[in-house]
Amino acid sequence: MDHQNLELIENIRQQFNNTPYPRTPLEESPKDKSELLYLHNLVTAYYLRNRRVINTEGKVILDAGCGTGYKSLVLAIANPGAKIVGIDLSEQSVKLAEQRLQYHGVANAEFYALKIEELPSLGLQFDYINADDVLYLLPDPVAGLQAMKSVLATDGIIRTNLHSSNGRAGVFRAQAAFKAMGLMNGCPGELEVEIVRETMEALQDKVGLKALTWNSDRVKDEGWIMVNYLFVGDKGFTIPEVFAMLRGADLEFISMVAWRRWELMDLFKDPDDLPPFLAMSLPETSLEERLHLFDLLHPVHRLFDLWCGNPNRTQAFVPVAEWTEAQWREARVHLHPQLRTSQVREDLSNCIDSQTPFEISRYIIVPTLAPVAIESKMAACLLLPLWHGPQSVVSLVEQWLQIRSQIGVNLESVSDETAFEEVKELLIRLEVFLYVLLEP
Repeated sequence: MDHQNLELIENIRQQFNNTPYPRTPLEESPKDKSELLYLHNLVTAYYLRNRRVINTEGKVILDAGCGTGYKSLVLAIANPGAKIVGIDLSEQSVKLAEQRLQYHGVANAEFYALKIEELPSLGLQFDYINADDVLYLLPDPVAGLQAMKSVLATDGIIRTNLHSSNGRAGVFRAQAAFKAMGLMNGCPGELEVEIVRETMEALQDKVGLKALTWNSDRVKDEGWIMVNYLFVGDKGFTIPEVFAMLRGADLEFISMVAWRRWELMDLFKDPDDLPPFLAMSLPETSLEERLHLFDLLHPVHRLFDLWCGNPNRTQAFVPVAEWTEAQWREARVHLHPQLRTSQVREDLSNCIDSQTPFEISRYIIVPTLAPVAIESKMAACLLLPLWHGPQSVVSLVEQWLQIRSQIGVNLESVSDETAFEEVKELLIRLEVFLYVLLEP
């Protein structure tokens, strides 16, 4: 690594030593943040790739660029029984991460002040790697990906992200402005933060940069100002650049983390009535091209947040919507672990008692585009048994028939075949969002 890059890395390290991030209070627990846990649960990514449910007991999980350890705590809670290993450039951040997990009683965790390129020195292999807000700071992101791949288990999965040049364009303009003012020479500190604050507050509200980037509610948030306006090493990328990096590291794209928020066809008024050129060309475009076009047309995502892994490790599967009747009758159903909480169950019971629809998406909204609700009686049949563990589809159909018979005064009696189709239809609907996980 040349002198300029070594100096950049040192400035980044000093920046996080001086201003450790995130500044989440030590005592704050994510145990009730179902969506955050859902996104950091190995079960989610593994099922999305393979349509199989994995047990996190005994898995080894790396939090690369762990900062003060809040995401390490999220990973520990989301993946019961897993060992958590955190690394970070900043020695001060690592100390805070250790304190955080000790405070919350997480014993199976260890932390190291280490560069990501030095990962092989740990002598460990990881089933899951979380590299959140790391790669875009590295002088060579491909080298970072290669380092993670070198310690990734054969069937392991990496979650990582890079800033979008388009989605973060305003912030990059702000950084350029403050760099021109001399505020980003070396390692910015409290003085530079105060100058940014005074400058942005002094601008008229109609000034483009202020209107695009500034949030007066966060004027006192030093960490927010630092990681946006004075973020040393911050860079943006395009989708083609991201895919080129994956290829350069011999990694295979699996999915965007918020995959439902990247659907190109959702940008059109009527996807079934496109202009002739689009109707002919879009079906032939690759996934990379579709994601790139989405980012160009509608750059709402600050991050390209994605899962990737070793090439050719996806297990072949048949989508549940294409299952045969025999596959359905042999299938087992799991409730996603992050929905198996006491609060969700209590809310479901209240909906059943009051005979009101159960809005399951209120706990995990990220994979949806609109609220997802289940009729209360169907929810009683389908979801309540899943708190006790996986259930066969056949047993859920039997439960639904029993409930129907108990309330026969309100519902017409139905055949076994009709009840089977009703249960199947709901399972297909919920599996799209990974609220339920189906294994043949």
